[in-house]
Amino acid sequence: MKRAEIGRLSARARLFLLILPPLTALAALCVGRIPLAPVEVLRSVAAHLGAGYELNANTEQVLWSMRFPRILLALLTGAGLAVSGCAFQSLFSNPLATPDTLGVASGSCFGAALAILIGWGILGVQALALVFGVVALGLSWLAGRGRGRGMNTIILAGIMIGSLFTALVSLVKFVADTESQLPAITYWLMGSLNSASYTTLAMGAPLILIGLVIVYLLRWRLNILPLPEDEARTSGVSLRGLRIVTILCATAMTAACVSMCGQVGWVGLLVPHICRMRFGSNHLSLVPASVSLGAAFMVVVDTLARTLTAASIPISVLTAIIGAPFFILLLRRSGGWEL
Repeated sequence: MKRAEIGRLSARARLFLLILPPLTALAALCVGRIPLAPVEVLRSVAAHLGAGYELNANTEQVLWSMRFPRILLALLTGAGLAVSGCAFQSLFSNPLATPDTLGVASGSCFGAALAILIGWGILGVQALALVFGVVALGLSWLAGRGRGRGMNTIILAGIMIGSLFTALVSLVKFVADTESQLPAITYWLMGSLNSASYTTLAMGAPLILIGLVIVYLLRWRLNILPLPEDEARTSGVSLRGLRIVTILCATAMTAACVSMCGQVGWVGLLVPHICRMRFGSNHLSLVPASVSLGAAFMVVVDTLARTLTAASIPISVLTAIIGAPFFILLLRRSGGWEL
């Protein structure tokens, strides 16, 4: 399949994208400090679906209390960040746009750091991260919008707001207790899925799922956003409404991801480009491809993070180590990308 734009995925591509995340998740369930045979995992899954298999208590504890929530969080985070990056790249007609283009991730990081400084628990950290992610979006929008101003102005405003919240995070770290609070803030900011639980998923997962569904339903309209203004208006689609919905969905997904597992870089930049090279620039195929590959990519990275060493490696470290060289390789081989 060439890099040329295509309207829809082939049957083989749809099948591949459909089975990739569950197969990756199944493999991840088997891997860990307590390795499990695929047969054991499948028997346990079948038992939970109603089959009459006899289950081992230790296997159940490892699978459903420890690994499954973490893998589910990885699937949601990868899909959410990849689609957010895809949406922002289309919205701003900028192949380097990321989920933090409007400062949302930086704002969420500040909210989480502030909650840790105050002494709140994981749900408080998650809630304040979501709040300040929305605050960052609001400030970027207010600073960048105005008569005669375009989307590039909003990008610049987002960069400035992101820098502001990054400075505020540094201020929080400066005043934090060096024995307890500072290590917790630093580790959280590096990204980790160690805090994954059904409770944290209950707060963040709905925002990601709603955002994914809305962007998926609007995916054909995302093809209009990179077009010149005059040409885009002839489509009959309300550009202002489409831009607002796209920004809100991408922001909600980004803030929810950051609130649950800290700042995770490269996913929203790397995965959409890989999908664009393989499946074309038409969002009818690009969005579902980003969902599938983003989810699988995060599961693989998190599995490496929790198995390579005795202590879990921060996610952002691995995504940067994997993402940066791979992105440079793709850039050199392709000569760049167009939206």
